Amino acid sequence: MKIALMNEFSQASKNAIVLKELQEVAVEQGHEVFNTGMCDDNDHYLTYIHLGIMGSLLLNSKAVDFVVSGCGTGQGALMSLNAYPGVFCGYCIDPADAYLFAQINNGNALAIPFAKGFGWGAELNIRYMFEKAFTGVKGQGYPPERKESQVRNAGILTQVKDAVAKDYLEALKALDPELVKTAVSGERFQACFFEYCQVPELAEFVRGVLDA
Repeated sequence: MKIALMNEFSQASKNAIVLKELQEVAVEQGHEVFNTGMCDDNDHYLTYIHLGIMGSLLLNSKAVDFVVSGCGTGQGALMSLNAYPGVFCGYCIDPADAYLFAQINNGNALAIPFAKGFGWGAELNIRYMFEKAFTGVKGQGYPPERKESQVRNAGILTQVKDAVAKDYLEALKALDPELVKTAVSGERFQACFFEYCQVPELAEFVRGVLDA
């Protein structure tokens, strides 16, 4: 599995802590991590609005399989990512959240609060969340006897999102071009996106935005 990590400007100082825990869990499970920032206060500037654009591009292009995002409360990142087709983001504050989201909702992104409640032992909580999110088989249901209905409802939600959302590329074209350009201008984002993008139309769109 390819996992992208991203956080916005107010939590740039937490990036190294979160990355360390994510990488340690990922290595144990054979996953690959791409740190798309922000890494520090001087890094390519991102808000949670940009995280939604970045995460949706990485997931819809199949450049990565999963996105770990976050902001101060996690709520902005959650809403921003869930605004896009093909993105199913859950809110996670403890390991039980991560486990239940993986088993019941089987989504492809997490939004984590990197300021609220991020105190003593925060790095342990983060690590345990990643262990529950990425260990074992997802979508097994919880409790097990409810698996059938949970799998069915997750599939229905996907159909609902497809029905009410715009075509993804058309949605991107409807956004403020400068907003999109800021989101895709980071070097680490571009390295991950262009190397692993499996949808040529999306790669062409991003190149056009960058060249404009």
